[in-house]
Amino acid sequence: MNKYLLYLSVMLLTTAAVSAQVKNYKVVFDMSSKDTINQQAIVREIGLIKDANPDARLEVVIYGQGLDLAVNGRSMQQAAVEKIIAGNKASFKVCEMTLKRNNIDKSQLVPGVEVVPDGIYEIISKQQDGWGYIKVGH
Repeated sequence: MNKYLLYLSVMLLTTAAVSAQVKNYKVVFDMSSKDTINQQAIVREIGLIKDANPDARLEVVIYGQGLDLAVNGRSMQQAAVEKIIAGNKASFKVCEMTLKRNNIDKSQLVPGVEVVPDGIYEIISKQQDGWGYIKVGH
């Protein structure tokens, strides 16, 4: 009887822990690399995460040299980014200061990409709201 109660307790605790992790899955990705391998990796990771946890909330914040990922006609991952945005799998946000430094207008972005005033501030705000942080790189 004691073994049964112990087993049942462990199973309930495990289920509760897994359930808590699944409900609060929020990740902000820091994309500042122009490396196309890194840009391809973020697309792949979003797909893997959403396959494992469709309710995961994901955001890619792009600034600095990562800008090409979000610019219409420059992004090697443009079709994948558009598909991710259209499927509500993740949001893509670009730093307005980066756009200004590179003389890029909002109208030149891949459709659906949003603009935030400051990419680093966006990342810090997400972290303060309990989001996990991943720097994209290899």
